[in-house]
Amino acid sequence: MAATQGASDVLSIGKVDFLKLQNGSDIRGVAIAGVEGEPVNLTELVAEAIAAAFAAWLLNKKKADGLRRLRISVGHDSRISAHKLQNAVTHGITAVGHDVLQFGLASTPAMFNSTLTEDAIHHCPADGGIMITASHLPYNRNGFKFFTSDGGLNKTDIKDILERASRIYEESARCGKQEQTGVVTHVDYMSIYASDLVQAVRKSAGNKEKPLEGLHIVVDAGNGAGGFFVDKVLKPLGAVTDGSQFLEPDGLFPNHIPNPEDKAAMEAITQAVLNNKADLGIIFDTDVDRSAAVDSSGRELNRNRLIALMSAIVLEEHPGTTVVTDSVTSDGLTVFIEKKLGGKHHRFKRGYKNVIDEAIRLNSTGEESHLAMETSGHGALKENHWLDDGAYMMVKLLNKLAGARTLNPNIGSKVLTDLAEGLEEAAVTVEIRLKIDQNHADLKGGSFRDYGESILKHLESVISKDPNLHKAPKNHEGVRVSGYGGWFLLRLSLHDPVLPLNIEAQSKGDAIKLGLAVLAASSEFSALDTTALNTFLQQ
Repeated sequence: MAATQGASDVLSIGKVDFLKLQNGSDIRGVAIAGVEGEPVNLTELVAEAIAAAFAAWLLNKKKADGLRRLRISVGHDSRISAHKLQNAVTHGITAVGHDVLQFGLASTPAMFNSTLTEDAIHHCPADGGIMITASHLPYNRNGFKFFTSDGGLNKTDIKDILERASRIYEESARCGKQEQTGVVTHVDYMSIYASDLVQAVRKSAGNKEKPLEGLHIVVDAGNGAGGFFVDKVLKPLGAVTDGSQFLEPDGLFPNHIPNPEDKAAMEAITQAVLNNKADLGIIFDTDVDRSAAVDSSGRELNRNRLIALMSAIVLEEHPGTTVVTDSVTSDGLTVFIEKKLGGKHHRFKRGYKNVIDEAIRLNSTGEESHLAMETSGHGALKENHWLDDGAYMMVKLLNKLAGARTLNPNIGSKVLTDLAEGLEEAAVTVEIRLKIDQNHADLKGGSFRDYGESILKHLESVISKDPNLHKAPKNHEGVRVSGYGGWFLLRLSLHDPVLPLNIEAQSKGDAIKLGLAVLAASSEFSALDTTALNTFLQQ
């Protein structure tokens, strides 16, 4: 570890709309020039202002006086803009008199963990953490996620920080050079975080030193921040990791998008498992807050299947508990959780923070919930402080494997696959994005959100008159309808002028019937582009 001090020069700056950088409970923007139509709006000066604003917000949250010196951890994923934004964030914090713990390449979950770790040698716990990431978005994007010991910030907090940042940014135009009075300390925190994961697996196997000895596990990090899982987690546990791929960080993501929902990404890890005759494959997204797996036969353990698997593990530990998921999970998952596992399925809204916050709310009302998961691969457990941690979720699978191998040393990933046995899965699964033209005369000067809500209200009315279709009696987002042996959900995107349509059915013919019902109900809304739906129906 080394401590350094320096200074930050404030340059002539122009007007910036900070609130446009908000993406729900995150901040995201364009950090690298070169993509047509995407001007840079997340500059180093903007990043400095946001970091200083977070420090001010954090000071206020902790109800500390202005003399209180905060310690804020800063980490980043593999994006090519990471280092310049890390330096800018560091300058923004130290220029207002607070200290920075620079973690370098890190995972998003590790940043939250750093606010909980009690380790004076490594200057932890931090008062707050900043992760520089834009998840699986293209190479030119970047952004920030913020943490305190209470978890990730919410939308209201982000709005507050951005409003503060706007004022700081404007003020900096009049101030010139700012002296950096805070201290920067470089910390290898990922080794601490990984060690905790290793200990969790050893504990589940009766404190055996190498509980995964003899198991062949391959990892695909997608050139993001997840490569540490091989050398710092799997190898110390005794696993063979030959055939692991794309472990080196590369912010251009040359092999595939680091996204467990991406078809090419899942094909890559599946092929790695089959080519290497591995027992298990693990894949992470860029900043390791999402993950998925592949069993030895090449069967993907993601989306509904991964939720089913995690539900089986959690319901063994907490019988009868409620599993909270996003709105696009399947009817088959509900049957699996409630009929086979004896739990309760609470389907909520899209957005990992929405799902996690709903699980926390249920617990506060007396309804026990220990798992909140999205089909995207975000999964959070009550035992892990409700943090969506892709590495911890894979550790839960490894715990199951390690525990089973203490009884039968020859057992492989079939023990995991068997846990999801009985999950009914649709033959046809599709998501179609229907765009709203915000400049169309049919909006009559109104917002795309109001227009989208009108479409959903009309769809509800039409469905109520069709004896073949039945609206879900309890639904928290959009319009969910069952019929023809399947279901569809039409909802309004959280941020964009888009109505995503999810359809699941047991045959293409039944899926088409469901799609036709949506098309007929939306036909009078001329600002809605149904080209993608028509293409699906004509295939």
